[in-house]
Amino acid sequence: MLEKTIAQLEDKSRKIRRHVLTMIAEAGSGHTGGSLSSVDIITALYFYKMKYDAKKPSWEDRDRFILSKGHAAPALYAALAEAGFFPHSEFKNLRKVGGMLQGHPSMTKTPGVEASTGSLGQGLSFANGVALAGKMDGRKYRVYVLMGDGECDEGQVWEAAMTAAHYKLDNITAIIDHNGFQIDGPVDRIMGLGKFSEKWESFGWRVLRIDGHKYREIMLALDEVEQIKDTPTMIMAQTIKGKGVSFLENNNEYHGKPISAEQLQKALKELE
Repeated sequence: MLEKTIAQLEDKSRKIRRHVLTMIAEAGSGHTGGSLSSVDIITALYFYKMKYDAKKPSWEDRDRFILSKGHAAPALYAALAEAGFFPHSEFKNLRKVGGMLQGHPSMTKTPGVEASTGSLGQGLSFANGVALAGKMDGRKYRVYVLMGDGECDEGQVWEAAMTAAHYKLDNITAIIDHNGFQIDGPVDRIMGLGKFSEKWESFGWRVLRIDGHKYREIMLALDEVEQIKDTPTMIMAQTIKGKGVSFLENNNEYHGKPISAEQLQKALKELE
């Protein structure tokens, strides 16, 4: 049963990567590398772990996913369409004025988007508020927030880390898409993270370390966090920027730009 589920998730992730590449190429702009590195995490959340109803996006007991690294919006949009929140035909309107799929997520325009993000560092604070509201209202939903490693240069991240631990928000799970790059280059060169996992632990978080592209590890971690009480959990997911396409992997040139039409056909063939 586990192997069958993993195979289904791997198949779904290939579809989502194809959607990501196609919609960004058609739009002529967008963030390719960081979208692809986050696909497996987002796929596991939407097609293995989270509870939601695509026909009732505002269902009060739904689990919430907040994409703090909002520039990876194409990966989220692809997952939402695959989950049935809106038709795939919307992909052609990515980054179009007035379109449903803006360059960064908009909760007022797109069904299934829980937070308008894009200004880095703010997602975890928003997630804390949602998680705390759930506690106060006696709801059983869980809150998942995906962050970038470069995003953790922002001081607000660490204020939010203290807050989650202080209020014992065990219904929140933060996940770091730890691909090692940000727009200006390698994260360690721009602003070294040092003993990254240990920092989160010192702020009062439980930290799980996984390969962010191996579904067995992702699934086990998502299962484990549900058993952790009185402590927020950080899943430190080691990932590869541009994952899934050979000429994009660890190639920061494509942090914020699309591939050419010729490259798109090559990439899609790799993802068959």
